[in-house]
Amino acid sequence: MFSRFTQAIVRPPARNFANGLTTVDLGVPNVALALAQHAAYCAALARHGCTVIALPADSAHPDSTFVEDTALILPGRGAIITHPGAASRAGEVHAIRDALASFFPELPEITTPGALDAGDVCEAGDVVFIGISERTNADGARQLAAWLARYGVAARLVDIRRTPGILHLKSGVVALDANRLLSIKALAGHAAFADMDVLRVPADEEYAANSVRVNDVIFVAEGYPLTHALLRQAGYALEPVAMSEFAKMDGGLSCLSLRF
Repeated sequence: MFSRFTQAIVRPPARNFANGLTTVDLGVPNVALALAQHAAYCAALARHGCTVIALPADSAHPDSTFVEDTALILPGRGAIITHPGAASRAGEVHAIRDALASFFPELPEITTPGALDAGDVCEAGDVVFIGISERTNADGARQLAAWLARYGVAARLVDIRRTPGILHLKSGVVALDANRLLSIKALAGHAAFADMDVLRVPADEEYAANSVRVNDVIFVAEGYPLTHALLRQAGYALEPVAMSEFAKMDGGLSCLSLRF
């Protein structure tokens, strides 16, 4: 069964959000609009069964609204603090560790020389796909795989370093169910996904691949009608969310919360 979430940790964009890291050229984000979009995202989480735990904005770390990268949580089992692959993001983990400490008595960490962004980790039931990327290295993946094995969860590696247009694995592949993925065309045929049912995001709507299941609905970015139709035809209820300002900073729907 796919995980059900009751809690979600979020952090609003800081005033210097536009100073964060990005690999795309979509313009400078409007921080006021980003805050409004973030508030709408949080309201949607609450509507669909999550108690929203909002941490204060952190101007010392312009990318800190993307909280998902800082920890991986196996709901009902455990959590691990990551070691972000970008040096400027290393300090983000401290507040996340404090926020998770009351829920998880043990919080192991990915350590140097390992690097791992949890945006490179796609959980699908008892299988977890780990992307090897510019932010996650082989040692980080090895450490995470060893931790997952403690819970009977298998890890499969997916090297995305030559996949154009995506920063993290979940920029291109997400789990809709324990045995079904939504994927961009470039990754849909990967050997790691051979036993999965893979829905391919329509051409020119690759950004919509970063959807996220929240209990009984799929959060999906607004403005991608073919992907919306594909998901509805597959039987899913949708929660469209405006994401224009986060897309400018390489961010997607899954990046904005830690759900458990």
